[in-house]
Amino acid sequence: MRTLARCTLLAVLLLPMYAAAQTYPARSIRLVIPFAPGGTNDIVGRVIAQKLGEVLGQQVIPDNRGGAGGAIGMEVAAKAPPDGYTIVIGHIGTLAVNPTLYSKLPYDPIKDFDPVTLVSKLPNLMAINPTVPARTVAQFVELAKAHPGKLSYGSGGTGGAGHLATEYFKLLTQTNMVHVPYRGTGLAVVDVVSGQLDMVMAGVPAIVPHTRTGKLRALGVSGPARLAILPEIPTISESGAPGYEATQWYGILLPAGAPKAVITTLHNGLGKALASPAVKERFAADGAEPFMTTPDELTAFMKREIARWAPVIKKAGLVQ
Repeated sequence: MRTLARCTLLAVLLLPMYAAAQTYPARSIRLVIPFAPGGTNDIVGRVIAQKLGEVLGQQVIPDNRGGAGGAIGMEVAAKAPPDGYTIVIGHIGTLAVNPTLYSKLPYDPIKDFDPVTLVSKLPNLMAINPTVPARTVAQFVELAKAHPGKLSYGSGGTGGAGHLATEYFKLLTQTNMVHVPYRGTGLAVVDVVSGQLDMVMAGVPAIVPHTRTGKLRALGVSGPARLAILPEIPTISESGAPGYEATQWYGILLPAGAPKAVITTLHNGLGKALASPAVKERFAADGAEPFMTTPDELTAFMKREIARWAPVIKKAGLVQ
């Protein structure tokens, strides 16, 4: 009788969670974006939010929580109830760089989250203000070496994708530039456009609109190949920094402890969203590539990326 009573009590306790998973989503979902509006993380997040909401039949509401290289937003997401109504878009900075960069990180990307899937991979564009006297990566490297510590570059925050991509570039080319961190990539791009900064390394969506109007000059693509939408722009590797490659990537995660049924629903919904012509066309226009993984594959990928970037962070002396 005592065993039966315990089983009955357990069933009563688990029933609400099971019922919630079965009806998920029954209301709007919050998508935490750990950076300010205007950057690539924000652009990719909003594209995903709109289409995922259509697929699931519930609104997915972007919630920008910028600051501390994305750590503030990630902490907000990690501490949310694991019921599927708060999800977060993480990327190379928040999921692979921050664990080494910060000695006291307020979240653990592996332990504090349940991964759902990668959603996109895309290269960075290296761009400068048109007044900077360089038209190729090689010329920019020569300029930086001739004036060590004089050129400046902006990023969406210390430890962000743009910051680490540029620090890797500095290590590879043995150049010295001043880093100016912002609360979001969009803010850094604005100051390069205005001429307050010389250079920015950021995701294609944040840069392309300004290169098309002539407000920025793109020097190179950080990926392994040229982009179909910018075939005239060489890779950074072929145009002045042999061997250089730094690709951004983005994934959707939940606070740890989410019901399996919720993870499955989100995974299936994201698969449909990423396969839609609207998302494919929007991503292609920005040089991005839709990309799906299983939750386990995303975890394994994150662990490999953490191991890959740790030596770069340590050699650059960035550990805080």
